[in-house]
Amino acid sequence: MKNLMRIGTFVLFCFSILFVYSCKDDEATFNLNISGLEDLGANYKYEGWLIVDGSAITSGVFTVDANGQMSTNAFVVNEKDLNGASAFVLTIEPFPDSDPGASAVHILAGDFNGETASLTVDHGSALGNNFTTSTGGYILATPTDGMNNNENSGVWFLDPGAGPGAALNLPTLPTGWEYEGWAVINGTPVTTGKFTSLTGADNAAPYSGTMAAPPFPGEDFLMNAPSGLTFPTDLSGGTIVISVEPSPDNSEAPFLLKPLVGQVPMGAADHTLYQMGNNAAATNPTGTATR
Repeated sequence: MKNLMRIGTFVLFCFSILFVYSCKDDEATFNLNISGLEDLGANYKYEGWLIVDGSAITSGVFTVDANGQMSTNAFVVNEKDLNGASAFVLTIEPFPDSDPGASAVHILAGDFNGETASLTVDHGSALGNNFTTSTGGYILATPTDGMNNNENSGVWFLDPGAGPGAALNLPTLPTGWEYEGWAVINGTPVTTGKFTSLTGADNAAPYSGTMAAPPFPGEDFLMNAPSGLTFPTDLSGGTIVISVEPSPDNSEAPFLLKPLVGQVPMGAADHTLYQMGNNAAATNPTGTATR
């Protein structure tokens, strides 16, 4: 009886070894090398996904530090899934995350060509555009406290010579993303509101006055100034920015994608259209996934 028990234990031990090694044989490692990402803070993380027969299979979660360094570049996945993957997608996910599937916030993607996928924002499974042809302009004005009052204390993304009309030329964003305007005042970025329509009001007016505003993105900086700032102000010499923000947003600060940036001239004139420069190439993240 003891011999039978010993034989049984030995067989079970051998089976366990074979099981472990067979599992290891099913695993493979692939590498991500991505530049241009930023720290998402404590409540969000990046997650990679292998696209296999149209389904998204997680390849692992990582963070990025203040220097843009990934917490890990190597990920262990199922070998069959890796070999069968047609594409790779990078998303931004809440942390902790109760949903095992991918969020709608796709920031990078690429198709595998042999062993490598080049990851870009303009892939159809990411944002679908790299914003390098986007253009825009703005005026200084404060319509919510009437004419000729503190006119250099507000910024509006409209063209007064077009009816008025839209002063921004930006692509339609996919689900999971919104535009946001910013005025950098004495080094502090202050939001002008989030928007998806170029010819409609944005989603907030926390600093504006009580009078009607034009149906375009923008903000008057007249009241409720953030700590360290005083409103009304003069935006001359400041910076105007359009960013692309994840939705839900990971931070009250501008996100890493900043396709349009404009320096407000010193002594800027109100109700004058000023053009913004295209900054997309400098802020778009890029990378590779290698199997």
